Amino acid sequence: MSSFSSEQLLTFATVLSEGTLDATARVLHITPSAVSQRLKALEQSAGRVLLQRSNPAQATEAGEVVLRLARQVAQLEADAGRELGLSLDGAQVAVPIVVNADSLAVWFLKALAQVPDELNLTFDLHRDDEQHSTSLLRSGTVMAAVTSTPEAVQGCRVESLGVMRYGAVARPSFVKRWFSEFPQGMDANVLNAAPAVDFDRKDTYQWAYVQALGKATGGVVPEGKGPRHYVPATQDFADAIRLGLGWGLIPEAQCAPDIARGRLTELFPDRPFDVPLYWQRWKTASPVLEALSDTVRAVSGQYLLRIR
Repeated sequence: MSSFSSEQLLTFATVLSEGTLDATARVLHITPSAVSQRLKALEQSAGRVLLQRSNPAQATEAGEVVLRLARQVAQLEADAGRELGLSLDGAQVAVPIVVNADSLAVWFLKALAQVPDELNLTFDLHRDDEQHSTSLLRSGTVMAAVTSTPEAVQGCRVESLGVMRYGAVARPSFVKRWFSEFPQGMDANVLNAAPAVDFDRKDTYQWAYVQALGKATGGVVPEGKGPRHYVPATQDFADAIRLGLGWGLIPEAQCAPDIARGRLTELFPDRPFDVPLYWQRWKTASPVLEALSDTVRAVSGQYLLRIR
C-alpha cells in the first residue's frame, strides 16, 4: 500500500460529509474532475474500492478505515496549527459526535456550550440510540460518542459518565382509564396491556421495563409487546405521554416537575429505570478532544447519577 496524501484524505472525507462529488468540489474550490482524480488515486493506493458512488456517497468497509484515518489526520493537523498559531482566517474545526436524544435534551448541549470559545469549534451532531452509537465510531463517522456500551471501540478510550434515571409515568386521566385499581393490582401484564409510547423502533426501554417488572415481582413476563405509539422526537415523545396517548419512560430531570404539579403520575415510584452512559472518544492526543471531554465530564456530573 502506498502512502496517502493529506489532500486525498481531505477530499475523501469531504465527499462523505457532503454526499456528492459536485458538492465536494464547491467546498474545496476545485473541479469535480479533480475530486474524481483524487479519489481514484486514493483507491489505487489502497488497492481496493473505498467509496460507493451512490447519492449520497457512502464508504465501503475498507473506506470506513480510511475515513477514520482521514478524520484523525485532519484533527491532528488542526491541533498542530492551533498550537503553532497557524490557524487562518478564524477557520473553525468541525467535531462530529454521536449522542442519544435524551442526553441531547437534558444535558449534552449544555456541555457543548461550555467548551472554550477560543477553540473555535463547530459540532456535527449525529443522533442515535445509545445502544447503537458505537457503530459510528467504528466507521470513523464520528470521533466521540455518548453510548451505553462500556467496551471500548478499537482505537478509542472509554470512561463512565454516570446513570440517567428514568421514571415510568402517565397522565392521571390515562391512569384512571387503563389502571382502574392503581396502585393496587399493577403488574407487568396490566402495564403491557396499556398503550405505551416508544421513541422509534430502536427504542426498547418501555419493553425492557415491562420485562424487568415481571421478573422483579415474581409474575409472568408477557410474551410480546402490547400496543404502542411511535413518536420520534424528544419533546413530542414527552408531550404524547403528557397528553395521555400512552405511558412511557421520561428522564427524571424532565418528568419530576410534572409529577410534583400532578400533571404526571409515576406508576412505580420505587422502580426507576437506570441507563448507564459512557463517553467514548478517539485515543488520539488532541487538545480539542481533551477540552471537550472535560466539559462533558463536568456537565454530565450535574445531571447523571454516579455509578457506585
